[in-house]
Amino acid sequence: MESRINGHTRLFALIGSPVGHSGSPAMHNYSFARRGIDAAYLAFDVPEERTADAVEALRTLHAGGFNVTMPCKTQTARLVDRLSPAAELIGACNTVVMEEDGTLTGHNTDGIGFVRNLKEHGVEVKGQRIVILGTGGAATAITVQAALDGAAQIAIFNRRGGSYSNGEKTVEKIRRAVPDISRVYIEDIHNRDALRAAIAGSDLLVNATSLGMCPMEDRTPVPAEYLHPGLAVADVVYNPRETRLLREAKEAGCRAAVDGTGMLLWQGAEAFRLFTGQEMPAEEVRERFFAE
Repeated sequence: MESRINGHTRLFALIGSPVGHSGSPAMHNYSFARRGIDAAYLAFDVPEERTADAVEALRTLHAGGFNVTMPCKTQTARLVDRLSPAAELIGACNTVVMEEDGTLTGHNTDGIGFVRNLKEHGVEVKGQRIVILGTGGAATAITVQAALDGAAQIAIFNRRGGSYSNGEKTVEKIRRAVPDISRVYIEDIHNRDALRAAIAGSDLLVNATSLGMCPMEDRTPVPAEYLHPGLAVADVVYNPRETRLLREAKEAGCRAAVDGTGMLLWQGAEAFRLFTGQEMPAEEVRERFFAE
């Protein structure tokens, strides 16, 4: 990279904490080089209470844009000049673009990346009945994007307390912003009868919780007997790549079992497009950074 950095090189960045494990710098710098773009991407460890300082610094430096990871997503959404429709509904942004006039526009590419990953596996969102487990940041982004992309029905399940109230707010926002959706609601995940019935009548089940992630590989958010062949199952967890939920989905003959690595790739590809106006060499990036 050093040989191509000069006085005109544009800065892009990732802020949040921790960021040392992030694959975004490698993915974006590789793509800049492959596309012949004079830019460099760096990661900066920024605690939540310093979010405003970091955003103002990047604005002052006239960075081309920056990505945002936890715990800075919500705070950043309050600091930018405008938000995309999805980011406004979600209340958080993970991608910020510096416009030519200095305006900061916040986007959220998590949901876009998730939906694109589904399509890569032959699973559509439009017209589908969806059960989403979780009400955290990733779950909210997926829920909002699925509604905007024409899901017929969305059922959210989460334990009461914690971020359950966030799920309730998301339901109300979707009802106002997407009146064409036939039904969107939230229910306690401990109501097993409701959960079983919702999954039985759904086309797609999404695990947007941490259950199944290392070191909880032996755990799963739903009993295997709830799964059925007409169901596609997707997991946001990518470590391990095949979670217990996905393994049991395959054993149950589900029509698809989609892991979380593609979501990482495609949310990054969408951010790259927003930053540069060009397409990321996604297949090369997949082979180089996401191969098993």
